[in-house]
Amino acid sequence: MTRLLIYLFAKGDPSQPSVRAKTGKLSGAVGIICNILLCAMKLVVGTVSGSVSITADALNNLSDATSALVTLVGFRLAERPADDDHPYGHARYEYLSGLAVAALIVVIGFELAKTSLDKILHPAAVEMSIPMLAVLIGSVLVKLWLCLFNRRLGKRIASQTLLAASADSRNDVIATSAVLIAVLAEHFFSWQIDGWMGMAVALFILYSGISLGKETISPLLGETASPELQRLIVDVIQTEPKILGYHDLMVHDYGPGQRFASIHVEMDERESALECHELIDQLERKCLQEHNVHLVIHYDPVVTDDPELERMRAVVGKILTAIDSRITFHDFRMVQGKDNTNLIFDIALPAELMQQQKTIKKHLDEQLRSQGDCTYHTVVTFDMATIHHEVRRSDSGPET
Repeated sequence: MTRLLIYLFAKGDPSQPSVRAKTGKLSGAVGIICNILLCAMKLVVGTVSGSVSITADALNNLSDATSALVTLVGFRLAERPADDDHPYGHARYEYLSGLAVAALIVVIGFELAKTSLDKILHPAAVEMSIPMLAVLIGSVLVKLWLCLFNRRLGKRIASQTLLAASADSRNDVIATSAVLIAVLAEHFFSWQIDGWMGMAVALFILYSGISLGKETISPLLGETASPELQRLIVDVIQTEPKILGYHDLMVHDYGPGQRFASIHVEMDERESALECHELIDQLERKCLQEHNVHLVIHYDPVVTDDPELERMRAVVGKILTAIDSRITFHDFRMVQGKDNTNLIFDIALPAELMQQQKTIKKHLDEQLRSQGDCTYHTVVTFDMATIHHEVRRSDSGPET
């Protein structure tokens, strides 16, 4: 069934924005249809039987249908092209739709919790029937299929929104199973746990809404790029042997399919500037073609034939490694001053060491003086290591 739906409504290269939009809208449309049908059946059965947990589950399906509608609208808006007011496109609408879904789920979760609490305080009998069992078992099977369906679509286009929809359907399988257990427990053992199971359903809804909210807020706030994406960009850079090192990798996410990145690369100062410019242009085009990332590369010429510079680079590297092996540095330069020689470079620190910049700088200066290198003065800029990397690949200098 999933393959047929993809073939009919979302076939094509999933990396293309148009196919991505079709896939998201397919998920939304299927979700709306399935959840409205389930909601209608459960409302009838829940009202007739007097089961608050089944009614709660029906409202949960209604919230899922609304969520699917928001997802459908979000993907529709996200495919709008860039304009004068939004030069980076509208792809973040997909994140906003996920945030709206999360808010809706949390509100409904609170309302269901209040209803379930009333049923716990004032329990009433629930009558089991064949239609009730058929609806509940059918709901489990439909939600299980929706879970697998959205998971496949989510992986196909790498969409956190669809993967969240898959997780929500999985939670619904658990919640509806809990309702089924409550009905069977009361019928066979006279245990009136319907209100408690309704509360469990409400808690599942709240958990799902809060989790989805966290996942959608994070990219909107500007989270760091995934290690996989960073690796893809770095792999493109490392295909060029004339690049000796790289650092200051930054990725800006304007929504799925709208990613912009910048990176600094080091190349021998003796290389032709025109040739370096052409190589950089080729790498930028390659990154866009292969990974759909708009990459801007900054060219840093470096000195590779100065023995004293390489000696001091090694000395500084040894001192920083002794402090913490995760510390790296880049843009290492020597500039002759009036009274001493300035060592100018950037230090990339792990996040937990960012508050120790003054201590690290003081220790570095003390170690240089203790080694007799008192004529050197350090001029340091500190960066966060999570978005700064360097790989020394030149035979003329040590790794940093």
